[in-house]
Amino acid sequence: MSMAYRGTTALITGASAGLGVEFARQWAERGADVVLVARRVERLEEVAADLRRRYGVQAIVVAADLARPGAAAALHAELDGLGLTVHTLINNAGFGSHGPFADQDPTRISEMIQLNVTALTELTRQFLPDLMAGGGGALVTVASAAAYQPTPAMAVYGATKAFVLSFTEAVAYETRSSSLRVLAVSPGPVRTEFFDVVGSRDAAVGRMATPEEVVTATRRALERDRTPPSIVVGLGNRLSATASTLAPRRLALTVAGRALKA
Repeated sequence: MSMAYRGTTALITGASAGLGVEFARQWAERGADVVLVARRVERLEEVAADLRRRYGVQAIVVAADLARPGAAAALHAELDGLGLTVHTLINNAGFGSHGPFADQDPTRISEMIQLNVTALTELTRQFLPDLMAGGGGALVTVASAAAYQPTPAMAVYGATKAFVLSFTEAVAYETRSSSLRVLAVSPGPVRTEFFDVVGSRDAAVGRMATPEEVVTATRRALERDRTPPSIVVGLGNRLSATASTLAPRRLALTVAGRALKA
């Protein structure tokens, strides 16, 4: 079965800015209805109104703090109550921080793990049966080029993205006999609000991609006859990821530490 857009519903987390807005735009442009999830309801309403006006699709706004325990189950129950079936889940919400681990705020660390790992995992579990039953849809998770080696100065963020990559590839294998397309997307630095939240541009290693480049690469991978379980976006990032997996672990760690100015 080919990748479907028209007549389907895509749930996109972190949909108030950056990659989330671009995922919503490209899916809506192809006829998919969208459910936009983030904390900033006013910004979500602006995005939704624009999508309805430009593409004539249904755009539903759900204001939710996915870093809150139980948020995934509550979101699934809310959409179920609306009679909505989700065909594509795009796990895009996440954030990072930069600096020595010993100096990081413990509460901020917990929130990062809750959002980047726990919420993503729970959302996937809540919606995976629906995704597999719907046919023609996809499960997309946004990992990172940081997933391919330890990341000093971004120790927790890199570790969360390594989890996302490993988890998604495993789910892709488990669901290989279904029509569901499962893909982990690993971009390098992207021109979004990410680095404003991080609080440092030292984490921006390599060429800065645009959200359109990352989402277009994602969509093209999903539309292949055989969707790969994961992709790294950008030639330089692909070369770096390959080198990191082939190099001795200690060397990859040293190179990453210097690049991230740890």
